[in-house]
Amino acid sequence: MDIAIVNDTMMGLEQVDSALLDRGTYFGDGVYEVLRSYHGKLFALDGHLSRFARSLTEIEITGICMTSIKDKIVQAFHKSGYENAKIYFHITRGSQLRNHLPSRDIKPNFFLTVESLKDKPEEKIHGIKVSTYPDLRWKRCDIKKLNLLPNIMARMDAERKGCYESILVNDAGQITEGAGSAFFAVDAGRRALITRPLGPEILPSITRCHVIEVAAQSGLSVIEEAITPAQAAAMDELIMAVTTKDIVPITVFDGCTIGSGKCGKHTAALIENFKHHTV
Repeated sequence: MDIAIVNDTMMGLEQVDSALLDRGTYFGDGVYEVLRSYHGKLFALDGHLSRFARSLTEIEITGICMTSIKDKIVQAFHKSGYENAKIYFHITRGSQLRNHLPSRDIKPNFFLTVESLKDKPEEKIHGIKVSTYPDLRWKRCDIKKLNLLPNIMARMDAERKGCYESILVNDAGQITEGAGSAFFAVDAGRRALITRPLGPEILPSITRCHVIEVAAQSGLSVIEEAITPAQAAAMDELIMAVTTKDIVPITVFDGCTIGSGKCGKHTAALIENFKHHTV
């Protein structure tokens, strides 16, 4: 598709490639996924593809062959030669001149990258600092859509405070999840791993699912309930879980030291059992 547009000097017309007219650029009109590999093996690929397909359905992007998407991911990963890799891919509704209403004949665009992934074991030893931020996102956080401006603002706020992650708090004063991660708390008295129930307020995190799977091996029951920042700060252990880092202990929450200020024993057990889960 070749379209004439006025260039940035307002001096005349020039031809522009259709990629510049992508609705992902204009509106964030698309969905994405991120998965990783361990030692040359893709982890939870089918789970990520299943969530991707659901996100596509929810925003009404149709005609996508998931077998073809899977083949592209596998081929790109093997071609990269990376043992430990981060694979990002997205589909947008397609390209057209800016219009809120997509044209009926629009064709989706696909994009994929593969990066070498360097794990940081020191984070799992020393833990990370987090801070809270208002959850400004839309009402369908269960869809992994492209527009992440509220998440970006939250992460920028966390960085200004010397923190790694921002923990989002909704209008009811409850924690939803991290700006780019799932959130867990450990109540040692109840020997329980606490996380918010699935719903439109949070992403159905693939890593969250696997953390829950290894909880029993780690001597913890799972309780799905919402907690407040004050309750979180009083917990024995707090955890961030995300595809590219697995399980990371949170040792400082809004300036409050959690537990001993180091990786707790329950978190350490989860990390170890999750590691076995990936081989």
